[in-house]
Amino acid sequence: MKKIFIITGEYSGDIHAGKVAEELRKLNPDIEMEGIGGENLKNAGVKLFSDQKKMGAVGLSPKIILDHFTLGKRVVDYLTKEYHPDLVLLTDYGAFNLSISKFLKKAGIKVFYYIPPQVWASRPWRLNTIKKNIDEVLCIFPFEKELYESHGIKTHYCGHPLVSQLPEKADRKSFFIKHNLDPNKKLVSVFPGSRIFELEQLMEIFIKSAKILQKKHPDLQICISHAPNLSDKDYNKYLKNTDYKVIKGENQALLSVSDALILASGTVALEAALYATPMIIAYRGPWFFYLIYLLVRCIKMVSLPNIISNKIIVPEIIQAKVRPEIISYEIEKILFDEKYREDYINSLEKIKTLLSDKISSKEAAQEVTKELMI
Repeated sequence: MKKIFIITGEYSGDIHAGKVAEELRKLNPDIEMEGIGGENLKNAGVKLFSDQKKMGAVGLSPKIILDHFTLGKRVVDYLTKEYHPDLVLLTDYGAFNLSISKFLKKAGIKVFYYIPPQVWASRPWRLNTIKKNIDEVLCIFPFEKELYESHGIKTHYCGHPLVSQLPEKADRKSFFIKHNLDPNKKLVSVFPGSRIFELEQLMEIFIKSAKILQKKHPDLQICISHAPNLSDKDYNKYLKNTDYKVIKGENQALLSVSDALILASGTVALEAALYATPMIIAYRGPWFFYLIYLLVRCIKMVSLPNIISNKIIVPEIIQAKVRPEIISYEIEKILFDEKYREDYINSLEKIKTLLSDKISSKEAAQEVTKELMI
């Protein structure tokens, strides 16, 4: 019986790895799978060595570092001295997984990496670690294959998971009725991020931007997307003196029915692009971390739609430029400049074609299965 161990870090990685595990089970009914993850891996029949709650923490506090170090030592000891898997499938979560890969390589354990670190965006020196310790990279962006292979790293392009996993557009009329919105009025939705520090950095500015827009255009409707991992308390302190509708747990439906979006950077921008919903990206952080980012970045664009297209489609408002008057101006262009809006949507509609129509989880599972059959 073949044995696989899967390591994820955050919630999104658990979703994507869970889909791969489901496909692996179809191809190999007798396979034994264990891993670090959440409900998605568990529901796919993976026995959890540890859940990922501690791994989802953000920052460099002594406790977070200690938790990661302790878990890393435990899992390496288990894999090398007890479980002895035929293959370890790392998924996303670069810092932790690349550290683990060094010890697995020394122990002679085969290691594949699904959704590898975005070395094309920053920290290109990670390519050396990947070349030394990863047997095959299962990448999700078409341009990654050429990059990894140019460094002598075996790579298979699986396609992006969102292309096959993203739900169809919600029915606008039904969604508006459900949430007591007026279908005859334009809707601007705000996605301030899913981490506390993102709310602290962005929410007040996003609220001020929305107020400017509504003052100039009283018929505009504003919705705030509530990340399911954050509490009502985290949001409510920013929403005093507003009557904005807060919608929780329906991110993708809200993305698909909105007329324009104010987004923090992240995968949400690619989801919006696949729905062809025009957006602006606004992001800022502490200046110290921003200066470090400037030192390690490889490309000047930050949003995935722009990186995939290799040109600026989505307005990127970064750091000192994150101001209400700039954000509201860009949203007005999206809503009321008809030629600009039409060209914008046409550009977004081309992104799905650039990513291909591969079913990412099936491609990854098939590539892993090939290795297991050797």
